[in-house]
Amino acid sequence: MTITQLYYVLAVAENQNFTKAAEKCFVTQPTLSMQIQKLEEQLDVQIFDRTKKPIELTEVGKKIVTQARNIVNESYRIQDIVDQQKGFIGGEFKLGIIPTVMPTLLPMFLKSFIKKHPKVKLKIEELTTEEIMARIKDGHLDAAIAATPLEDENIKERVLYFEPFVNYIPNGHRLHKQNKIDVADLDVDDMLLLEDGHCFRDGVLNLCKAFKNHTDDKFQLESGSIETLVKLSNEGLGMTLLPYLHTLDLNSEEKINLHYFNEPTPAREVSIIYHKSELKMQIIEALQDVISGIIRGAIAFQNVQIISPLPK
Repeated sequence: MTITQLYYVLAVAENQNFTKAAEKCFVTQPTLSMQIQKLEEQLDVQIFDRTKKPIELTEVGKKIVTQARNIVNESYRIQDIVDQQKGFIGGEFKLGIIPTVMPTLLPMFLKSFIKKHPKVKLKIEELTTEEIMARIKDGHLDAAIAATPLEDENIKERVLYFEPFVNYIPNGHRLHKQNKIDVADLDVDDMLLLEDGHCFRDGVLNLCKAFKNHTDDKFQLESGSIETLVKLSNEGLGMTLLPYLHTLDLNSEEKINLHYFNEPTPAREVSIIYHKSELKMQIIEALQDVISGIIRGAIAFQNVQIISPLPK
């Protein structure tokens, strides 16, 4: 049994196709098939049910894949040990970022990080929290930036910053003339929200549910982006809540519509998250250092109350 064989098994399990798996592994399809067949013969089991289209794992195959993933991840740790011993911070690093953080945070830290760590090849994807957690567990992401806590025993979290919620209330709305807003003033029935699947939406709902009972079928309108929510709000279709960093790019007319909460200010916790196996920790720590250093000057709020991103 070799690590290469296990790596090939993981590729086929992911792609459910021998040809696609071979392309991903940069080998010929016969080579990949032969190595997997050797492994099956050695173990005297069938890992894949080749009669199914697409190919499926057998019951024992599912257990083998789980263990193979652990073994392959641990094999990567050897290179990690060498890199850390040498003080090397470099190589490919796959980073996921949730949609409500990507447009504001990425421009703030990316240039500084690349300049400070030019040997790191960042591959960045915008993904939902659900997609991020699945990819971290499957080994397809090295780390991610997401709203926490996520309460998953397989994922570790390092807090980067706390980002307050800010009310965006257009002229003519019942709360527009109020200088400061209490959470109890919010009514989800006249609020514009992100589409289902966004953790910021779940945070807003959790905030409102703490004070009022409501059903999820009363929403007037939902959108896929915060920028669209602001535009819809400007048209008088309702108020919305914004993450604080999104308010920095509003124009002067739009900033008039910003209304802050009474303390403690509702906020979300934003963290860098990674698998409990703790691979590539030197790069994760480098990202944490750069982001934390930059964000300190952007967010000055102190008295905040963290709202969970988990739906309740």
